[in-house]
Amino acid sequence: MTDGELLAAADAIAARAYAPYSSFRVGCAVLCSDGRVIEGVNVENAAYPLGVCAERTALSRAIVEGYRPGDFVVAAITASPCGGCRQWLAEMKVPRVVFRNGGRVVEMTTDELLPEQFVL
Repeated sequence: MTDGELLAAADAIAARAYAPYSSFRVGCAVLCSDGRVIEGVNVENAAYPLGVCAERTALSRAIVEGYRPGDFVVAAITASPCGGCRQWLAEMKVPRVVFRNGGRVVEMTTDELLPEQFVL
């Protein structure tokens, strides 16, 4: 699957986001090393800190389905990931991230996204 196809999958799944407060729908599609694509969307909550980003939804779903850190090839996101999601991407050892930012498509490694990331 190409980066463009994966980003198109993220675009398509973003329509399912639950974003009644911001109307900012985000989709994430993660390509796993076995070729499977796991998708996630942002889910807002009236108590704003309790909302969940699309990246966290996709990666949590992948963990529930048996994937572990290092089982991922690339994540495609319809927006630039927040700082917390950058840490999630690092923790899950996603080597590459493709996302939209200001009308352009950006590709970065997780190390570029989050230099000096928190590790145990």
